[in-house]
Amino acid sequence: MKKVGTTVLALLLGSSAWAAAPKSTPALLEKGKTSYARNCLACHGETGDGNGPTGQYLNPKPRDFKTGQFKKGNKPEEIFNTITTGLPGSTMVPFTGLPEDERWALTYYVLTFQPAKGKAAPKKDAPPAKGKK
Repeated sequence: MKKVGTTVLALLLGSSAWAAAPKSTPALLEKGKTSYARNCLACHGETGDGNGPTGQYLNPKPRDFKTGQFKKGNKPEEIFNTITTGLPGSTMVPFTGLPEDERWALTYYVLTFQPAKGKAAPKKDAPPAKGKK
């Protein structure tokens, strides 16, 4: 019974059960890019738009990282938790088989698809800006 209680406590703590988030560095982002190509690109696509070669057949569609909120929050700790635990009711599986540092690398790499703060994400069907083609 004590083991069950410990397991439940660990689940309730969520992402706080892991070590503190590391700082994002160029080396960590490069590791995330490599891991993304291996683990995420098929569903989320090369540009993070959710239209990967497998993603187009999934229901619900994979997250478009370029627009909108992430289902469980946009903070690095929340994204790390989603990568670690997956999203029940979706095709987003847990990536507990990846080392913790690789999950953090993915977390920061996925965040690079988000528009810079203060800039809205471009609309998919928006005409090009004046003077640009």
